[in-house]
Amino acid sequence: MKNMRYLCLLFSLTFLTAIQSQDMSSEKLTDLITKVSDTIITSGNSIQFSYKQRPLYCIYDENANRMRIISPIIETKDLEEEQLLNALVANFHSALDVKYALSDEVMWSVFIHPLKELQDHQVLDAIDQVYAASITFGSSYSSTNLVFPGNTKKKEYPKLKRIEKIEKLD
Repeated sequence: MKNMRYLCLLFSLTFLTAIQSQDMSSEKLTDLITKVSDTIITSGNSIQFSYKQRPLYCIYDENANRMRIISPIIETKDLEEEQLLNALVANFHSALDVKYALSDEVMWSVFIHPLKELQDHQVLDAIDQVYAASITFGSSYSSTNLVFPGNTKKKEYPKLKRIEKIEKLD
C-alpha cells in the first residue's frame, strides 16, 4: 500500500511538471527569440527580428492560443510557376514543420502552432526551420536535412530576388 501511494505521488508530480513545462507565454516567447536574434522589435502581439541576417516575424494571440513564426521569401510577381509547384511538393516532403504559403502578394516560410503547448526547444527549432526554408527556396526547398521519401525532384532556378526587408507589420 505504501508503494502504491509513492507511485501515485511520483506519477502526479511527473504529470504536473509536464503540464507546467508546456505553458508558453508571450513573455517567454519574447525572451527565447531575444536570445537567438540579431535584432528585435516588439509591437503589441508581434515580434520582428533578424535571425542570421534574415527578417522573421512572430505573431501571437494568447486568447486564441495561436502563434506563427514567418519569413518573407519572394514577391509573387517574381515567382515562377515551377517554383510554386516545387514549394507544394516541398510542403509534403522536405519542409517538415514549416510550410510555404502565399499571403499579401508574398511567398512566406511559415510555422504555425498552438502557443501554450509549445516548449522552449520547439520555438528554437521553429526559428531554425523557418530560416532554412526561407534560404533554401529555389534550391532544395527544405527546412532540415530530413526528407520524406517520394517524388522530391525539383527544378532549380538561378539566384532569386529575395525579400531582405519588409516594413513594420501593422
